[in-house]
Amino acid sequence: MNIHRELINIYCDESCHLERDGEPVMLLGAISCPDDAVKQTHQEILDIMRKHRSAWELKWVKVNRPRIAFYKEMVDYFFDNPKLEFRAWVVENKAALNHEYFNQGSHDSFYYKMYFYMLKPLLRRPNRYHIYLDKKDTRSATKVKELGEVLKSANLDWSGLLVSRLQTVESHDIPLLQLADLLIGALAYRHRPLVMKVGGAKHEVMRHVAQRYGRDLVGNTPPWETKFNFYTFTPQSTPQ
Repeated sequence: MNIHRELINIYCDESCHLERDGEPVMLLGAISCPDDAVKQTHQEILDIMRKHRSAWELKWVKVNRPRIAFYKEMVDYFFDNPKLEFRAWVVENKAALNHEYFNQGSHDSFYYKMYFYMLKPLLRRPNRYHIYLDKKDTRSATKVKELGEVLKSANLDWSGLLVSRLQTVESHDIPLLQLADLLIGALAYRHRPLVMKVGGAKHEVMRHVAQRYGRDLVGNTPPWETKFNFYTFTPQSTPQ
């Protein structure tokens, strides 16, 4: 019996992921897209960027008032494209994390656990997956190796039938990775009340994401919602 194994690409990014960056939250997120739709999707994103004369500006940190129509159209493009799915993992109250008790004293151990839980619902057998992570620093190669071991072990995928590629890429080369950055940024903004500026450009784009999603960007989405899905992780208190 022939089993259809669709190849899916997953583009991952993160925000506020360092242990001592002073931010109250950490976010990991990803956009998935069937491999046979990637080329067209990238072209359509680039067409929207050219339409708004916004080449290489699809990043959350660059959201501003003059380009707000561009960013809203990119949000609409995601929600209107049936090929795309978004998944994120929100760690709130990062300062309360107790790595000594729960994570063998390692923020890295916690980081890979969270990455696994973020990716787990996106990995659906019998499909195959290529996972791409935004290359952020000199430790990217180590992150790929460690995450690969975690995914193989947790999914009993020692032969690489489920995840056949895991590598870092430059975000400026991958429009879908930039789109993931935009959606992650909106979620992170909602969870960072001290930097939220009501009425500002970022606040308006965040509200547009929430409007298209249909709910406020807090809490958890039901597990059966695959278009725009996120989970909020709250650190446990240390047992007495």
